[in-house]
Amino acid sequence: MSHYKILILGASYGSLLASKLLFGGHSVTLVCLPAEADLINSEGFRVRMPIRGRAQPVLIDSRDLPGKVSAMGAADVNPADYDLIGLAMQEPQYGSPGVRELLERIARSRVPCMSIMNMPPLPYIARLPGIDANAVKAAYTDPSVWSAFDSGTLTLCSPDPQAIRPPEEKVNFLHVTLPTNFKVARFDNEKSNAILRDLEQGIDAIRMDTPEGKTEVPVKLRFHESLFVPLAKWPMLLAGNYRCVTADGMRTAQEAVHSDLAQSRAVYDFVVDVCIALGAKREDLVPFDKYADAAKSLARPASVARALTNGAPNVERADKLVQLLAKQKGMSHPVVDEIVALVDRRLEANRQKIKSAAA
Repeated sequence: MSHYKILILGASYGSLLASKLLFGGHSVTLVCLPAEADLINSEGFRVRMPIRGRAQPVLIDSRDLPGKVSAMGAADVNPADYDLIGLAMQEPQYGSPGVRELLERIARSRVPCMSIMNMPPLPYIARLPGIDANAVKAAYTDPSVWSAFDSGTLTLCSPDPQAIRPPEEKVNFLHVTLPTNFKVARFDNEKSNAILRDLEQGIDAIRMDTPEGKTEVPVKLRFHESLFVPLAKWPMLLAGNYRCVTADGMRTAQEAVHSDLAQSRAVYDFVVDVCIALGAKREDLVPFDKYADAAKSLARPASVARALTNGAPNVERADKLVQLLAKQKGMSHPVVDEIVALVDRRLEANRQKIKSAAA
């Protein structure tokens, strides 16, 4: 297997994917804030991960892995130096100073990019047949940041694994709460697809030394020819993550799904139907019962709900994206419309508070 140089924008969730790549001996550069970069460059990073059948989670220390990790700020990166680029920041962050300019350099480099955002980049939506990508621009914080991309160089990887940064730990520590697989769709270019297949095989081969012996480590990378497999996250986002948002606060994902299981199922099934109308096959998607079972362990509010509660003026709007795509297919659901309207109201309230504080 070849050894690749891989750039990942975002050191929080990005360190989970980076840990898998370092096992294979690849070189990974993480783009992050200066304090994070200094810490990672001096101490590496840690990922704590549960393993089925084992009472204690394993702790992956990047310093013990065969690959090499480094970190730097956005201004210091030359995208042309890399074989593959991962996009692991929240969608609103791509318009921030420094990151916007880096994203433009990435687009011009034509280096293949794999997004592991909840919100698919706009050029990926343009790859879906029969879809008017211009009609969903309202779901993006700043759609212009994606305008320089060749859509064929950008693919989507479903960020199904759940992970958090525990508040009691340093910022170079990540705790995996749900160790499911990354599911990545193909590029238009076969040379780029070969990189993904190489990485998939290398991650499959990972075994970690534990007291029980060589142990398989969860969170695989699964390559799919279908563009629609990564959309399997959308029903989960609408039935769980965005329903963590309440009128005046937030609730856990477990509560969002299980406090009204019938409504959760109705929203989930509607989004599944939207994905199928777009071109997905039912077998591309995750059955509701499997998701609902996994949601029993999601004891924290989703990041979108935490961001709104903390006063964020922008959040990822996968809720609005699904609503707008459904509209193109002549579909709607009242609960989805309520979710979008509620997030709209919460964002507007946050923006007004920021304006008032600045006045």
